[in-house]
Amino acid sequence: MNWTLYGHKGEWVLVDAGSAFAPRDLPIVEAIFPDLALLKSILPKLKGLIVTHAHEDHIGAIHRLWPTIKCPIYATPFAAKCLMSRFEERKTDRQVVLKEFKPGENIKVGPFAIKTIRMTHSVPECVSLAIRSDAGTVFHTGDWKFDPNPLVGLPTDLESINKIGKRGVLAMVCDSTNSQRPAKTTSEAEVFEGFKQVFKDSRGMVVVSCFATNVARMASAMRAAAATGREIAICGRSLLKNEKIARELGMLKGVPKPLTFARHLKGLDRREMAIICTGAQGEANAALSKLSTGEDYRLPQIMPGDTIIHSARVIPGNEQDLFAVFDRLRALGANILEGDYKGHPLHVTGHATSGEIMQMYQMVKPRFAIPVHGNPSHLEAHAELAANSGVEAVVTPREGGIYAVSRQGVRQVAQVNMRLQAELGDENHSKIPWNEAKVRAAIEKIEARQAEKASPEQLRPRSARM
Repeated sequence: MNWTLYGHKGEWVLVDAGSAFAPRDLPIVEAIFPDLALLKSILPKLKGLIVTHAHEDHIGAIHRLWPTIKCPIYATPFAAKCLMSRFEERKTDRQVVLKEFKPGENIKVGPFAIKTIRMTHSVPECVSLAIRSDAGTVFHTGDWKFDPNPLVGLPTDLESINKIGKRGVLAMVCDSTNSQRPAKTTSEAEVFEGFKQVFKDSRGMVVVSCFATNVARMASAMRAAAATGREIAICGRSLLKNEKIARELGMLKGVPKPLTFARHLKGLDRREMAIICTGAQGEANAALSKLSTGEDYRLPQIMPGDTIIHSARVIPGNEQDLFAVFDRLRALGANILEGDYKGHPLHVTGHATSGEIMQMYQMVKPRFAIPVHGNPSHLEAHAELAANSGVEAVVTPREGGIYAVSRQGVRQVAQVNMRLQAELGDENHSKIPWNEAKVRAAIEKIEARQAEKASPEQLRPRSARM
Protein backbone atom coordinates (compact mmCIF):
# COMPACT_ATOMS: atom_id res chain seq x y z
CA MET A 1 0.00 0.00 0.00
CA ASN A 2 3.04 2.20 -0.52
CA TRP A 3 3.63 3.68 2.91
CA THR A 4 7.32 4.65 3.24
CA LEU A 5 8.70 6.40 6.31
CA TYR A 6 12.00 8.27 6.30
CA GLY A 7 13.53 9.23 9.63
CA HIS A 8 16.60 11.26 10.60
CA LYS A 9 17.65 12.90 13.89
CA GLY A 10 14.44 11.81 15.59
CA GLU A 11 12.07 13.34 13.02
CA TRP A 12 10.10 11.62 10.28
CA VAL A 13 8.33 12.14 6.96
CA LEU A 14 5.82 9.74 5.41
CA VAL A 15 5.85 9.33 1.63
CA ASP A 16 2.42 8.26 0.35
CA ALA A 17 -0.28 6.41 2.29
CA GLY A 18 -2.32 4.13 0.08
CA SER A 19 -5.14 1.69 0.70
CA ALA A 20 -6.19 -1.65 -0.75
CA PHE A 21 -9.65 -2.56 -1.98
CA ALA A 22 -11.45 -5.12 0.16
CA PRO A 23 -12.33 -8.56 -1.23
CA ARG A 24 -15.48 -8.45 -3.38
CA ASP A 25 -17.28 -10.83 -1.01
CA LEU A 26 -17.11 -8.20 1.74
CA PRO A 27 -19.15 -5.25 0.42
CA ILE A 28 -19.40 -3.75 3.93
CA VAL A 29 -15.64 -3.03 3.84
CA GLU A 30 -14.71 0.04 1.82
CA ALA A 31 -10.93 0.01 2.23
CA ILE A 32 -8.09 -1.71 4.05
CA PHE A 33 -4.87 -0.01 5.14
CA PRO A 34 -2.12 -0.28 7.79
CA ASP A 35 -3.15 0.04 11.43
CA LEU A 36 -2.21 3.51 12.70
CA ALA A 37 -1.44 2.04 16.13
CA LEU A 38 1.86 0.91 14.59
CA LEU A 39 2.90 4.58 14.29
CA LYS A 40 1.89 5.67 17.78
CA SER A 41 5.45 6.49 18.85
CA ILE A 42 6.25 8.24 15.57
CA LEU A 43 3.15 10.44 15.13
CA PRO A 44 4.35 13.25 17.47
CA LYS A 45 7.57 13.42 15.44
CA LEU A 46 5.93 13.19 11.99
CA LYS A 47 6.73 16.46 10.21
CA GLY A 48 4.90 15.90 6.95
CA LEU A 49 3.27 13.54 4.46
CA ILE A 50 4.50 13.89 0.88
CA VAL A 51 2.36 12.62 -2.01
CA THR A 52 4.12 11.40 -5.15
CA HIS A 53 0.91 10.99 -7.21
CA ALA A 54 -2.86 10.56 -6.99
CA HIS A 55 -3.36 6.82 -7.37
CA GLU A 56 -5.49 4.99 -4.81
CA ASP A 57 -2.66 2.73 -3.71
CA HIS A 58 -0.68 5.89 -2.85
CA ILE A 59 -3.35 8.26 -1.44
CA GLY A 60 -6.33 6.02 -0.59
CA ALA A 61 -5.77 6.09 3.17
CA ILE A 62 -4.91 9.77 3.57
CA HIS A 63 -8.41 11.19 3.99
CA ARG A 64 -9.17 8.33 6.38
CA LEU A 65 -6.26 9.20 8.69
CA TRP A 66 -7.37 12.68 9.78
CA PRO A 67 -7.63 13.93 12.45
CA THR A 68 -5.53 11.10 13.96
CA ILE A 69 -2.56 12.30 11.90
CA LYS A 70 -2.19 16.08 11.99
CA CYS A 71 1.00 16.80 10.07
CA PRO A 72 1.00 18.95 6.89
CA ILE A 73 0.37 17.23 3.57
CA TYR A 74 2.51 18.19 0.57
CA ALA A 75 1.08 17.45 -2.89
CA THR A 76 1.05 18.71 -6.47
CA PRO A 77 -2.06 20.70 -7.53
CA PHE A 78 -3.82 17.71 -9.16
CA ALA A 79 -3.24 15.39 -6.18
CA ALA A 80 -4.12 18.21 -3.77
CA LYS A 81 -7.48 18.84 -5.42
CA CYS A 82 -8.23 15.09 -5.46
CA LEU A 83 -7.48 14.91 -1.75
CA MET A 84 -9.33 18.07 -0.79
CA SER A 85 -12.54 16.87 -2.43
CA ARG A 86 -12.36 13.79 -0.19
CA PHE A 87 -11.71 15.84 2.92
CA GLU A 88 -14.67 18.06 2.03
CA GLU A 89 -16.94 15.01 1.72
CA ARG A 90 -15.89 13.93 5.22
CA LYS A 91 -16.14 17.51 6.54
CA THR A 92 -12.52 17.43 7.76
CA ASP A 93 -11.15 19.90 5.20
CA ARG A 94 -10.77 22.63 7.86
CA GLN A 95 -8.60 20.34 9.98
CA VAL A 96 -6.05 19.75 7.22
CA VAL A 97 -2.96 21.74 6.28
CA LEU A 98 -2.49 20.99 2.58
CA LYS A 99 0.55 22.59 0.95
CA GLU A 100 0.84 22.54 -2.83
CA PHE A 101 4.10 22.32 -4.75
CA LYS A 102 4.73 22.18 -8.48
CA PRO A 103 6.83 19.35 -9.92
CA GLY A 104 10.46 20.45 -9.83
CA GLU A 105 10.17 22.65 -6.74
CA ASN A 106 12.16 22.18 -3.55
CA ILE A 107 10.46 21.65 -0.19
CA LYS A 108 11.87 21.51 3.34
CA VAL A 109 10.23 19.04 5.72
CA GLY A 110 11.77 18.43 9.13
CA PRO A 111 15.44 17.50 8.73
CA PHE A 112 15.05 16.84 5.00
CA ALA A 113 15.66 19.10 2.01
CA ILE A 114 13.64 17.51 -0.77
CA LYS A 115 13.96 18.11 -4.50
CA THR A 116 10.86 17.05 -6.43
CA ILE A 117 11.41 15.78 -9.97
CA ARG A 118 8.79 15.73 -12.72
CA MET A 119 8.04 12.18 -13.89
CA THR A 120 5.56 10.55 -16.27
CA HIS A 121 3.10 7.88 -15.19
CA SER A 122 -0.56 7.09 -15.87
CA VAL A 123 -1.74 10.06 -13.77
CA PRO A 124 -0.85 13.77 -14.06
CA GLU A 125 1.87 15.48 -12.03
CA CYS A 126 3.73 12.43 -10.78
CA VAL A 127 7.02 13.16 -8.98
CA SER A 128 10.11 11.42 -7.71
CA LEU A 129 11.84 12.73 -4.59
CA ALA A 130 15.54 13.35 -3.93
CA ILE A 131 15.49 13.28 -0.12
CA ARG A 132 18.61 14.97 1.25
CA SER A 133 19.98 15.03 4.78
CA ASP A 134 23.47 15.32 6.24
CA ALA A 135 23.60 11.51 6.07
CA GLY A 136 23.30 11.57 2.28
CA THR A 137 20.67 11.52 -0.47
CA VAL A 138 18.02 8.84 -1.03
CA PHE A 139 16.25 8.92 -4.39
CA HIS A 140 12.62 7.77 -4.07
CA THR A 141 11.21 7.14 -7.56
CA GLY A 142 7.53 6.55 -6.77
CA ASP A 143 5.70 5.11 -9.79
CA TRP A 144 7.21 6.22 -13.09
CA LYS A 145 8.13 5.60 -16.71
CA PHE A 146 9.95 7.52 -19.44
CA ASP A 147 7.13 8.61 -21.77
CA PRO A 148 8.48 10.84 -24.57
CA ASN A 149 4.97 12.09 -25.43
CA PRO A 150 2.60 11.81 -22.44
CA LEU A 151 -0.11 14.00 -24.12
CA VAL A 152 -1.03 15.57 -20.76
CA GLY A 153 1.84 17.36 -19.06
CA LEU A 154 5.54 17.35 -19.89
CA PRO A 155 7.94 14.40 -20.26
CA THR A 156 10.17 13.21 -17.42
CA ASP A 157 12.77 15.79 -16.35
CA LEU A 158 15.85 13.78 -17.38
CA GLU A 159 18.15 16.77 -16.89
CA SER A 160 17.31 17.04 -13.19
CA ILE A 161 17.76 13.30 -12.67
CA ASN A 162 21.20 13.45 -14.27
CA LYS A 163 22.19 16.41 -12.06
CA ILE A 164 21.11 14.55 -8.92
CA GLY A 165 23.14 11.54 -10.01
CA LYS A 166 26.26 13.67 -10.54
CA ARG A 167 25.95 15.13 -7.03
CA GLY A 168 25.96 11.63 -5.53
CA VAL A 169 23.11 9.38 -4.39
CA LEU A 170 23.47 7.06 -1.42
CA ALA A 171 20.52 4.77 -2.20
CA MET A 172 17.64 4.52 -4.67
CA VAL A 173 14.21 3.21 -3.64
CA CYS A 174 12.78 2.22 -7.01
CA ASP A 175 9.58 0.76 -8.48
CA SER A 176 9.85 -2.90 -9.58
CA THR A 177 6.39 -3.45 -11.12
CA ASN A 178 7.59 -4.04 -14.70
CA SER A 179 11.12 -5.24 -14.00
CA GLN A 180 10.40 -8.49 -15.88
CA ARG A 181 9.05 -6.78 -18.99
CA PRO A 182 11.22 -6.42 -22.13
CA ALA A 183 13.11 -3.18 -22.56
CA LYS A 184 10.52 -1.24 -24.55
CA THR A 185 9.36 2.32 -23.88
CA THR A 186 5.69 2.96 -24.65
CA SER A 187 3.82 6.26 -24.94
CA GLU A 188 0.29 7.57 -24.45
CA ALA A 189 0.55 9.06 -27.94
CA GLU A 190 0.42 5.52 -29.36
CA VAL A 191 -2.89 4.88 -27.58
CA PHE A 192 -4.44 7.95 -29.20
CA GLU A 193 -3.65 6.52 -32.64
CA GLY A 194 -5.25 3.22 -31.65
CA PHE A 195 -8.38 4.93 -30.35
CA LYS A 196 -8.70 7.03 -33.48
CA GLN A 197 -8.58 3.93 -35.68
CA VAL A 198 -11.23 2.11 -33.63
CA PHE A 199 -13.51 5.17 -33.50
CA LYS A 200 -13.21 5.43 -37.29
CA ASP A 201 -13.88 1.76 -38.05
CA SER A 202 -16.63 0.92 -35.55
CA ARG A 203 -20.13 0.81 -37.07
CA GLY A 204 -21.73 1.36 -33.68
CA MET A 205 -21.17 3.22 -30.43
CA VAL A 206 -17.65 3.06 -28.93
CA VAL A 207 -17.19 2.64 -25.18
CA VAL A 208 -13.78 3.17 -23.56
CA SER A 209 -13.25 1.79 -20.04
CA CYS A 210 -10.20 3.07 -18.15
CA PHE A 211 -8.91 4.04 -14.72
CA ALA A 212 -10.48 7.26 -13.48
CA THR A 213 -7.12 8.94 -12.80
CA ASN A 214 -5.79 8.43 -16.33
CA VAL A 215 -6.45 11.94 -17.62
CA ALA A 216 -4.29 11.38 -20.71
CA ARG A 217 -6.45 8.36 -21.64
CA MET A 218 -9.58 10.47 -21.27
CA ALA A 219 -7.99 13.16 -23.45
CA SER A 220 -7.13 10.58 -26.11
CA ALA A 221 -10.72 9.35 -26.22
CA MET A 222 -12.13 12.90 -26.44
CA ARG A 223 -9.69 13.82 -29.21
CA ALA A 224 -10.40 10.61 -31.11
CA ALA A 225 -14.15 11.27 -30.90
CA ALA A 226 -13.75 14.81 -32.27
CA ALA A 227 -11.48 13.57 -35.08
CA THR A 228 -14.03 10.98 -36.21
CA GLY A 229 -17.27 12.98 -35.90
CA ARG A 230 -18.52 11.44 -32.66
CA GLU A 231 -20.04 13.04 -29.57
CA ILE A 232 -18.63 11.66 -26.33
CA ALA A 233 -19.90 11.53 -22.75
CA ILE A 234 -18.19 10.65 -19.49
CA CYS A 235 -19.94 8.10 -17.27
CA GLY A 236 -18.77 7.58 -13.72
CA ARG A 237 -18.50 9.93 -10.75
CA SER A 238 -14.72 9.61 -10.31
CA LEU A 239 -14.05 10.18 -14.02
CA LEU A 240 -16.25 13.26 -14.04
CA LYS A 241 -14.52 14.63 -10.95
CA ASN A 242 -11.00 14.10 -12.35
CA GLU A 243 -11.91 15.57 -15.74
CA LYS A 244 -13.22 18.66 -13.99
CA ILE A 245 -10.07 19.00 -11.86
CA ALA A 246 -7.83 18.58 -14.92
CA ARG A 247 -9.72 21.29 -16.83
CA GLU A 248 -9.58 23.67 -13.87
CA LEU A 249 -5.81 23.20 -13.78
CA GLY A 250 -5.45 23.82 -17.52
CA MET A 251 -4.32 20.27 -18.32
CA LEU A 252 -6.90 19.79 -21.06
CA LYS A 253 -6.32 22.90 -23.14
CA GLY A 254 -7.32 22.18 -26.73
CA VAL A 255 -9.11 18.95 -25.79
CA PRO A 256 -12.78 19.04 -26.88
CA LYS A 257 -15.27 19.06 -24.02
CA PRO A 258 -17.55 16.06 -23.50
CA LEU A 259 -21.33 16.22 -23.39
CA THR A 260 -22.76 17.33 -20.08
CA PHE A 261 -24.89 14.21 -19.65
CA ALA A 262 -24.76 10.74 -21.22
CA ARG A 263 -28.50 10.94 -21.97
CA HIS A 264 -27.69 13.63 -24.56
CA LEU A 265 -26.29 10.82 -26.73
CA LYS A 266 -29.77 9.38 -27.18
CA GLY A 267 -31.21 10.10 -30.61
CA LEU A 268 -27.82 10.24 -32.34
CA ASP A 269 -26.78 7.75 -34.99
CA ARG A 270 -24.77 4.89 -33.44
CA ARG A 271 -21.72 5.99 -35.47
CA GLU A 272 -21.88 9.39 -33.75
CA MET A 273 -21.80 8.05 -30.16
CA ALA A 274 -18.95 7.38 -27.73
CA ILE A 275 -18.57 6.94 -23.98
CA ILE A 276 -15.68 6.99 -21.52
CA CYS A 277 -16.64 4.99 -18.45
CA THR A 278 -15.50 3.58 -15.13
CA GLY A 279 -15.56 -0.13 -14.32
CA ALA A 280 -12.33 -1.37 -15.91
CA GLN A 281 -12.04 -3.94 -13.09
CA GLY A 282 -15.60 -5.24 -13.33
CA GLU A 283 -16.95 -3.29 -10.35
CA ALA A 284 -20.65 -4.00 -9.94
CA ASN A 285 -21.71 -0.38 -9.35
CA ALA A 286 -19.54 1.13 -12.10
CA ALA A 287 -20.78 2.35 -15.48
CA LEU A 288 -19.38 -0.51 -17.59
CA SER A 289 -21.24 -3.10 -15.52
CA LYS A 290 -24.45 -1.05 -15.71
CA LEU A 291 -24.08 -0.86 -19.49
CA SER A 292 -23.83 -4.67 -19.56
CA THR A 293 -27.09 -5.06 -17.62
CA GLY A 294 -29.02 -2.11 -19.10
CA GLU A 295 -30.22 -1.25 -15.59
CA ASP A 296 -29.45 2.48 -15.74
CA TYR A 297 -31.97 4.45 -17.80
CA ARG A 298 -29.53 7.37 -18.04
CA LEU A 299 -27.11 5.32 -20.16
CA PRO A 300 -27.57 4.32 -23.81
CA GLN A 301 -28.38 0.68 -24.46
CA ILE A 302 -25.66 -1.58 -25.84
CA MET A 303 -26.58 -2.84 -29.33
CA PRO A 304 -25.07 -5.22 -31.90
CA GLY A 305 -22.14 -3.54 -33.65
CA ASP A 306 -21.04 -1.50 -30.61
CA THR A 307 -17.37 -1.70 -29.60
CA ILE A 308 -15.91 -1.83 -26.09
CA ILE A 309 -12.26 -0.79 -25.66
CA HIS A 310 -10.87 -2.10 -22.40
CA SER A 311 -8.01 0.36 -21.90
CA ALA A 312 -6.57 -0.85 -18.60
CA ARG A 313 -4.73 -3.82 -17.16
CA VAL A 314 -6.75 -6.33 -15.16
CA ILE A 315 -5.60 -6.29 -11.55
CA PRO A 316 -5.03 -9.89 -10.39
CA GLY A 317 -8.08 -11.12 -8.52
CA ASN A 318 -10.55 -9.10 -10.60
CA GLU A 319 -10.57 -11.35 -13.67
CA GLN A 320 -13.74 -13.24 -12.80
CA ASP A 321 -15.81 -10.10 -12.22
CA LEU A 322 -14.52 -8.36 -15.35
CA PHE A 323 -14.99 -11.40 -17.61
CA ALA A 324 -18.58 -11.73 -16.37
CA VAL A 325 -19.19 -8.13 -17.51
CA PHE A 326 -17.55 -8.91 -20.87
CA ASP A 327 -19.78 -11.96 -21.31
CA ARG A 328 -22.92 -9.88 -20.75
CA LEU A 329 -21.70 -7.24 -23.22
CA ARG A 330 -20.94 -9.89 -25.86
CA ALA A 331 -24.41 -11.36 -25.35
CA LEU A 332 -25.81 -7.93 -26.29
CA GLY A 333 -23.78 -7.98 -29.52
CA ALA A 334 -20.81 -5.83 -28.53
CA ASN A 335 -17.26 -6.44 -29.73
CA ILE A 336 -14.60 -6.37 -26.97
CA LEU A 337 -11.16 -5.02 -27.85
CA GLU A 338 -8.10 -5.39 -25.62
CA GLY A 339 -4.37 -5.04 -26.16
CA ASP A 340 -4.04 -3.48 -29.60
CA TYR A 341 -5.87 -2.74 -32.83
CA LYS A 342 -4.27 -2.74 -36.28
CA GLY A 343 -0.82 -2.48 -34.77
CA HIS A 344 -1.65 0.35 -32.35
CA PRO A 345 -1.88 -0.24 -28.57
CA LEU A 346 -5.18 0.42 -26.81
CA HIS A 347 -3.44 0.51 -23.44
CA VAL A 348 0.14 1.13 -22.34
CA THR A 349 1.64 0.57 -18.93
CA GLY A 350 2.42 3.44 -16.60
CA HIS A 351 5.43 1.66 -15.11
CA ALA A 352 9.04 1.47 -16.25
CA THR A 353 10.16 -1.62 -18.17
CA SER A 354 13.52 -3.31 -17.60
CA GLY A 355 15.30 -1.06 -20.11
CA GLU A 356 13.97 2.09 -18.47
CA ILE A 357 15.02 0.81 -15.04
CA MET A 358 18.55 0.22 -16.35
CA GLN A 359 18.56 3.74 -17.81
CA MET A 360 17.48 5.16 -14.45
CA TYR A 361 20.40 3.43 -12.71
CA GLN A 362 22.79 4.80 -15.33
CA MET A 363 21.60 8.35 -14.57
CA VAL A 364 21.18 8.21 -10.77
CA LYS A 365 24.25 6.02 -10.09
CA PRO A 366 23.22 5.11 -6.52
CA ARG A 367 25.68 3.25 -4.30
CA PHE A 368 22.90 1.03 -2.98
CA ALA A 369 19.64 -0.23 -4.52
CA ILE A 370 16.39 -0.86 -2.62
CA PRO A 371 13.79 -2.36 -5.03
CA VAL A 372 10.17 -1.94 -3.90
CA HIS A 373 6.62 -2.58 -5.24
CA GLY A 374 5.71 -5.98 -6.62
CA ASN A 375 5.97 -9.63 -5.67
CA PRO A 376 9.22 -11.51 -4.92
CA SER A 377 9.82 -12.34 -8.59
CA HIS A 378 9.59 -8.64 -9.53
CA LEU A 379 12.00 -7.72 -6.74
CA GLU A 380 14.42 -10.46 -7.75
CA ALA A 381 14.38 -9.32 -11.39
CA HIS A 382 14.94 -5.73 -10.30
CA ALA A 383 17.80 -6.81 -8.01
CA GLU A 384 19.54 -8.44 -10.97
CA LEU A 385 19.13 -5.30 -13.08
CA ALA A 386 20.60 -3.22 -10.26
CA ALA A 387 23.53 -5.59 -9.75
CA ASN A 388 24.25 -5.49 -13.49
CA SER A 389 24.21 -1.69 -13.32
CA GLY A 390 27.18 -1.64 -10.98
CA VAL A 391 25.67 -0.77 -7.60
CA GLU A 392 27.68 -1.79 -4.55
CA ALA A 393 24.85 -3.76 -2.95
CA VAL A 394 21.14 -4.50 -3.36
CA VAL A 395 18.75 -4.86 -0.44
CA THR A 396 15.45 -6.59 -1.17
CA PRO A 397 13.30 -5.26 1.69
CA ARG A 398 10.50 -6.90 3.63
CA GLU A 399 7.09 -5.46 4.45
CA GLY A 400 7.50 -3.72 7.81
CA GLY A 401 11.27 -3.75 7.62
CA ILE A 402 13.25 -0.88 9.20
CA TYR A 403 16.57 -0.15 7.52
CA ALA A 404 19.54 2.00 8.45
CA VAL A 405 20.98 3.72 5.36
CA SER A 406 24.41 5.28 5.76
CA ARG A 407 27.69 5.69 3.93
CA GLN A 408 28.70 2.36 5.45
CA GLY A 409 25.84 0.52 3.76
CA VAL A 410 22.22 -0.57 4.23
CA ARG A 411 21.24 -2.96 7.00
CA GLN A 412 18.00 -4.07 8.56
CA VAL A 413 17.76 -2.96 12.18
CA ALA A 414 14.21 -3.99 13.12
CA GLN A 415 11.03 -5.63 11.87
CA VAL A 416 7.51 -4.36 12.54
CA ASN A 417 4.67 -6.88 12.58
CA MET A 418 2.32 -5.26 10.06
CA ARG A 419 -1.32 -5.15 11.11
CA LEU A 420 -4.21 -3.89 9.00
CA GLN A 421 -7.46 -2.09 9.72
CA ALA A 422 -10.67 -1.83 7.74
CA GLU A 423 -13.03 1.06 7.14
CA LEU A 424 -16.70 0.35 6.58
CA GLY A 425 -18.75 2.12 3.95
CA ASP A 426 -21.67 3.89 5.63
CA GLU A 427 -24.07 3.07 2.81
CA ASN A 428 -23.20 -0.62 2.79
CA HIS A 429 -23.10 -0.82 6.57
CA SER A 430 -26.75 0.20 6.76
CA LYS A 431 -27.78 -2.60 4.42
CA ILE A 432 -25.58 -5.52 5.46
CA PRO A 433 -25.21 -6.86 9.02
CA TRP A 434 -21.79 -6.17 10.52
CA ASN A 435 -19.91 -9.41 11.01
CA GLU A 436 -16.69 -8.63 12.86
CA ALA A 437 -15.38 -12.20 12.60
CA LYS A 438 -15.85 -12.25 8.83
CA VAL A 439 -14.11 -8.92 8.32
CA ARG A 440 -11.28 -9.91 10.67
CA ALA A 441 -10.85 -13.17 8.72
CA ALA A 442 -10.62 -11.19 5.47
CA ILE A 443 -7.98 -8.87 6.94
CA GLU A 444 -5.99 -11.85 8.19
CA LYS A 445 -6.13 -13.34 4.70
CA ILE A 446 -4.73 -10.12 3.22
CA GLU A 447 -2.07 -9.97 5.95
CA ALA A 448 -1.04 -13.54 5.08
CA ARG A 449 -0.82 -12.55 1.42
CA GLN A 450 1.40 -9.59 2.37
CA ALA A 451 3.61 -11.93 4.39
CA GLU A 452 3.99 -14.23 1.39
CA LYS A 453 5.09 -11.24 -0.72
CA ALA A 454 7.69 -10.27 1.85
CA SER A 455 10.81 -12.15 0.86
CA PRO A 456 13.68 -12.41 3.36
CA GLU A 457 16.08 -9.52 3.24
CA GLN A 458 18.97 -10.18 0.90
CA LEU A 459 22.14 -8.17 0.53
CA ARG A 460 23.97 -8.72 -2.73
CA PRO A 461 27.46 -7.43 -3.47
CA ARG A 462 28.14 -5.97 -6.90
CA SER A 463 29.69 -9.24 -8.13
CA ALA A 464 26.68 -11.36 -7.18
CA ARG A 465 24.89 -13.31 -9.88
CA MET A 466 21.24 -14.24 -9.56
